[in-house]
Amino acid sequence: MNDISATRYIGQSLKRREDHRLLTGKGRYVDDIKLPGLLHMAILRSPHAHADIKRVDLSAARAAPGVRLALSGKDLDGKLGPIVPNWIIPGTKVPFRAVVAIDRARFVGECVALVVAETLAQAYDAVGQIDVDYETLPAVTDEVAAIADGAPQLHDNVPSNITTVYKVRGGDYAKAAVEADEIIKLRIVNNRLIPTCMETRSVIAAPEADDTFTVYMPSQVPHMHRRWIAETVGIPEHRLRIVAPDIGGGFGAKMHLYPEELLCPYVARELGVPVKWWESRSESHQSTSHGRAHTEDLEIAIKHDGTILGLKVSTLGNVGAYLSNMASGGPTVNTVNFGTGTYKIANYEALSRVVVTNTVPVDAYRGYGRPEGAYIAERAIDAVARHLKLDQVEIRRKNFIQRADFPYRPYGSMGVIYDSGDYQSLMEKALAAFDYDGRRKECETLRRDGVYRGIGVATYTHMCGMAPSRRLAASGFDRGGWESARVAIDSSGRATIYSGSMSQGHGHVTSLSQIAADVLQIPIENIDVIQGDTRQVQAGHGTFNSRSMAVGGSSLHVCSQRIVDKARKIAAGMLEVDEKDVAYSGGLFIVPGTDIAPLSFARVARMAYVGHKLPDGLTPGLDETLFYDPTGMSAPSGVHLAYVEVDAETGQVRIIDYVAVDDVGTLINPLLAAGQIHGGVVQGIAQAMYEEVSYDPDNGQLLTGSLLDYAVPRAEHVPNITSLFQETPSPTNPIGVKGIGESGSIAAPPCMVHAVLDALAPFGITHLDMPLTPPRIWAAVQAAQTGASR
Repeated sequence: MNDISATRYIGQSLKRREDHRLLTGKGRYVDDIKLPGLLHMAILRSPHAHADIKRVDLSAARAAPGVRLALSGKDLDGKLGPIVPNWIIPGTKVPFRAVVAIDRARFVGECVALVVAETLAQAYDAVGQIDVDYETLPAVTDEVAAIADGAPQLHDNVPSNITTVYKVRGGDYAKAAVEADEIIKLRIVNNRLIPTCMETRSVIAAPEADDTFTVYMPSQVPHMHRRWIAETVGIPEHRLRIVAPDIGGGFGAKMHLYPEELLCPYVARELGVPVKWWESRSESHQSTSHGRAHTEDLEIAIKHDGTILGLKVSTLGNVGAYLSNMASGGPTVNTVNFGTGTYKIANYEALSRVVVTNTVPVDAYRGYGRPEGAYIAERAIDAVARHLKLDQVEIRRKNFIQRADFPYRPYGSMGVIYDSGDYQSLMEKALAAFDYDGRRKECETLRRDGVYRGIGVATYTHMCGMAPSRRLAASGFDRGGWESARVAIDSSGRATIYSGSMSQGHGHVTSLSQIAADVLQIPIENIDVIQGDTRQVQAGHGTFNSRSMAVGGSSLHVCSQRIVDKARKIAAGMLEVDEKDVAYSGGLFIVPGTDIAPLSFARVARMAYVGHKLPDGLTPGLDETLFYDPTGMSAPSGVHLAYVEVDAETGQVRIIDYVAVDDVGTLINPLLAAGQIHGGVVQGIAQAMYEEVSYDPDNGQLLTGSLLDYAVPRAEHVPNITSLFQETPSPTNPIGVKGIGESGSIAAPPCMVHAVLDALAPFGITHLDMPLTPPRIWAAVQAAQTGASR
């Protein structure tokens, strides 16, 4: 074995170990899997946003060439489902959701019937021959309109279309409002988004010869999907295997339970052959969960020196036609709990209402609730700065939570604890990298020549790595907060890691290997990582809420330490010394202060499996499994700045520069961390500038049903992004790491909005809703100029 005494892997910018395979075309996605006798399933989707289903005639479809099965919702009634969410805030009214609509369709794209045929083309052709008699009903797509008197009601058990009412209170906002010099009011909209993964969803369900079923799917949570499918389809969990191969992006959308993931196993069981469903891009737009879709009303109680005394928030979270997996928790716990952001706002009052509408269900999308919560805090403080004509940096400094305040409970919350941070240092580092003072002067000089540049500032914090398990139960979260790891050392000293986390392009093979290599003190090339197979991996909760390193990595760290502890005992027996006299350094077990020859890790591993000289009471092998439940969550934070130029005559925005300084605790791999920030920032810029789901308010038709109508950013829209880090280790886990995957998508939207508003300040424009498209900016400038001329 190589001497690695000088090697420390954590903190190194190692290139991703998995990339060569992917870049050379050796990746294996669900659509690459070919099974003998494979049939294909196609779905008939409702063309109406709200309609009673009077009749479904399948006779022509069943007689079509190659068709093996055709079913309606009534055919499946009582045999399959219903779909039940797994985060139900106490007091929530849960609408019934059939896997396939039985009597009523409630959004364009809802499953109404299905066909299984020998080829995909035959399945599509047969779906076109299904005759459905609909009676259309009034539809409502907007969350504000949905709770108004006389609005169409979606579910009998959900009066006023409100499933959940959630309240947060700290301090005394009413008293703060009385003591304030002024109250500022602001309505903000967090636009609805479509998670546009490179790989759409796909499912293959295959009966096996041993009376088990294998389901291949791009799942962020393979073990959770096994449980949900088992419970909903009625296949015993021990007979069900979920395999998640390579995944072309998830962003939260691939951690939910969808009808197609239930229908494939069901029809495969009925027919006794493998069945595949593949989602087209247009189907993805109208069936995969959407993100965001909030309207917030803010009241900010302020002093004229910029001190924020109190904040009052009212949120309407549009969750679509049904409660998807985590829908009741997003607009509530995940949003309003974090509405005060990085600021000392002692008096806080929030009311969140979860609203159903005739739209695609909304669920977790990169950050889920935390971008919305940060947007509340950041738009509030920016509005105060603009109203009082204060510098946007100085007002943040004035209201920041200070380093000495950590661990910090915002507004005296009993459930929210920011574990560590230093916002002032983040700000100073960001300002220096950005050249804030120089660019501020440049903006002022250029404005005199009619060039409108602006600087945007945004700070954020949030909590990630949902845990501990007991605390989650109180909010109705029907999953644990733990994660598992297994470390198996073979007789040559090579390690295989089995992790319950699940990569969707994150680089887990590299970062998990770095964690294990540091503890095991073996070369990183001697480590393999296995994820995504419920038959191989012991159990797991998967990847969401930026938990993979903080929880999954911590589990691996502790598990690896147990391997070393056992190996030390074996080495002591081999060296015939007391265990306490044995040290482990550089991959060697040594007895300091003696001339006893050291033992390599590989030699000890071989003895562990030979078993001839094991100490009394020690079992053979080096194989440990750990289920790690954290004591709390970590709170990453950051300061982002953007520099833009707005063409007032066209509304076009040019992003000149973007600087992100993020505190993610211990940095495992700076290269991968920067990649995560870059990806999140681009998605946040996309929300701020380009992306928005649109529905026809009259009939509920999805107007952005393809990438011709829904504007995702291209490479030309991505600016230079400077990514820097600050390390304030988290005390909540043994490696001090904080989550990073969602940070960019939390900070970038308010940062970009503030930059554009800063550029438009000469026109007196103080608020615009996302996305800041050229027509929206141009119209605002025209309105401002017309008003000025009057």
